[in-house]
Amino acid sequence: MSFSKRELRDLVISVLVLTFVFSRFDLTILPTIALVVVLVFVLHELGHKFMAQRYGCSAEYKMWPMGLILGIVTAFLGGIIFAAPGAVMISPYSKKKFAFRVVHLGRKEIGHIGLAGPAVNLVIGFVSLILLFLYSHNLFFLISQISFFLALFNLIPFGMLDGRKIMNWNKYIWGASIVLAVLGYIFLLV
Repeated sequence: MSFSKRELRDLVISVLVLTFVFSRFDLTILPTIALVVVLVFVLHELGHKFMAQRYGCSAEYKMWPMGLILGIVTAFLGGIIFAAPGAVMISPYSKKKFAFRVVHLGRKEIGHIGLAGPAVNLVIGFVSLILLFLYSHNLFFLISQISFFLALFNLIPFGMLDGRKIMNWNKYIWGASIVLAVLGYIFLLV
């Protein structure tokens, strides 16, 4: 897996903005939130990138300036955070040494690529939830909370969010993913 300079820049900017957004501008918890955001957000995006590349596509994360601004505004207003700072952009054109290869993606492949990010969040969320029950440390609570939030947010079947791609492929897998994310939240509050 390789990264362009632009992609690395976009990931760093997105991580910095999401760190401030999820901390709700509380400077005392910035380092902890930064660690959590790197873990749950970057791995979410890498899940998409890895799956797209597995299908032979070119894939690169690109930040979405309006999404970054909406995240800052919603965090400042104190409501539900808008957490769509960018996305992995997928191209069916794959570069080879001397030519291009065109990859056909059907609903199933697009659904798999869409599911990869929330699935990463669900795994991280449940692993950190188990660690929270074993060790009762605030870091595990934050990892679970933000992981399940990102999974739920991205599973909304609207626009460019993952939920739409998953639902177009398989409504049952989309529904099961929603149920798992909600259950994770419920277990977190117990």
